[in-house]
Amino acid sequence: MEFTNRTVYICSMFTKSDITRQTIIEKSAPIFNTKGYSATSLSDILAATGLTKGGVYGNFESKDQIAIEAFEHSISKLQEALRFKIKKENTAKDKLLAILTFYKNYSINPLTEGGCPLLNTAIESDDNLPFLKIKAQKALNELLAGLASIVQKGIDSKEFKPELDPQKEATLIFSII
Repeated sequence: MEFTNRTVYICSMFTKSDITRQTIIEKSAPIFNTKGYSATSLSDILAATGLTKGGVYGNFESKDQIAIEAFEHSISKLQEALRFKIKKENTAKDKLLAILTFYKNYSINPLTEGGCPLLNTAIESDDNLPFLKIKAQKALNELLAGLASIVQKGIDSKEFKPELDPQKEATLIFSII
């Protein structure tokens, strides 16, 4: 890997605190995703990060804040990987097939240990954890909107029948996933 002046500049923009926060998020994300919010303890986070309680709470106000940012980190990785797969394809049909293939392989090789962070968080946060439920709902809405947009583009390009309802088809596709 070759470092440029830009690389050094970007790296110097991050403080030690920024790096510590990111480490906590990255190491906590698979724990929350595997064990769930309720079963994840501060001790789990301390063991994964090698930090003290003060090191963690010096960067986060609460376990809730860590959970939110860990979820956002996991969802961001998922969305980025999906966008990468979708952008490779030219037709709406191929984009939808790429999404289905991505998820087929996801169960074998997940981006975050423990499986799909959206599914895991949505199930656990149903009524017990409103702060996570809101984040999961937002991520779901974004995924459904993306699917509906692809279906609409397929209708517009005459790949799909014009009588299809993009929202209903997006919900069906997501339920298949």
